[in-house]
Amino acid sequence: GQDTFLFLRKLFPKKVLGIADVKYKIQDTKYKIQNVKWHLGKNYLNFLKNYDVVIKSPGIPFKILPRSVLKKIITQTDVFFDNCPGEIIGVTGTKGKSTTTSLIYEILKAGKIKAHLVGNIGKPVLNLLFSATPKDVYVYELSSHQLYNLKKSPHVAVMLNIYPEHLDYYRNFKEYAWAKSNIALHQTKNDYLVFNSGDKVVREIAGKTKAKKIPVKGEYYELDKNAARAVGKIFKIPGKIIDKAVKKFKYLPHRLELVGTFRGITFYNDALATIPEATMAAIGTLGKKVQTIMLGGFDRNIDFKNLAKKVLESKIKTVILFPTTGIIIWKDILKLSRGRGLPKNFFVSNMEDAVKLAYQHTKPGNICLLSTASSSFSIFKNYEEKGNLFKKFVKKYGKK
Repeated sequence: GQDTFLFLRKLFPKKVLGIADVKYKIQDTKYKIQNVKWHLGKNYLNFLKNYDVVIKSPGIPFKILPRSVLKKIITQTDVFFDNCPGEIIGVTGTKGKSTTTSLIYEILKAGKIKAHLVGNIGKPVLNLLFSATPKDVYVYELSSHQLYNLKKSPHVAVMLNIYPEHLDYYRNFKEYAWAKSNIALHQTKNDYLVFNSGDKVVREIAGKTKAKKIPVKGEYYELDKNAARAVGKIFKIPGKIIDKAVKKFKYLPHRLELVGTFRGITFYNDALATIPEATMAAIGTLGKKVQTIMLGGFDRNIDFKNLAKKVLESKIKTVILFPTTGIIIWKDILKLSRGRGLPKNFFVSNMEDAVKLAYQHTKPGNICLLSTASSSFSIFKNYEEKGNLFKKFVKKYGKK
């Protein structure tokens, strides 16, 4: 909400702005100025009815807001889409959107287009409106939270995949998928939709838009690259320039990141794989050399049966399991295997022990994969901490 506050204060220096936050105390000095009303603590939502417009931060679920104020609610994304004079490329997907957004940005830059990387992965958007021109192109990574209730779709929309996630935030998967669909539902015949034709839910949404449809396919990074290439072609960037930009692109950390080979074992950090589908794609991408995998984390009521089946069908010999979903995943593996052909299993409560076990039970020439298929919050602060600890201990014990 900081970007929103500073934007509104610049536009309306004399208007009274309210700040509602569940926190009881705000330390940041930028807010300690005139014409600010504070609504802090557990009853912070009760004061929304006193305002003409309420700009919601992405982290606040619509389902907890009072019904009486829903018509007043807009988001930062709404404000940007309604006022941006340039073209917007919106990218969404349960997995792969950060990589795809970044790659599109690099391709556009290589094609001499005045591009800006914004949204989840780039700059905060609202203050860019003060300098925006019709020649600017904004590559906008859009989460389901940002797309929820959006009434205007981008000129170019990219839909990668839709899997069950954030089910603690939404009422059900249907609501989550509906939120994602807003990236395309309001497009016109003059717009473009680049979509993953291999994803059933994405295909169904694509069938409802009026935009020109460009289907793409691929697993993991191949899908991201194919989608980014398609966007480059929409902007008439020559194929050679696109290919060169793709080749030069440095993939983002914690996304099937090669840590290195230590004591003959190759380690991959896929800490951002917080759903089963992402982990299954990682196993499929790396192939038969994956001998050890680290699974488990925060429980968001996700079904792990397909992941359990994938583990049993693979060449994985050792599974290292974190709380709390580690036990759920292992029970699914047990049920499907009926006790035959089981990998070794180890339950751990910290990353250091997990890495030690990986070195003990992975043969040289094979792969150890951190791809937990669950959110990180059970024992880690976030996926970055999880991935960084993995890399730290892999390198520490790789020296011995």
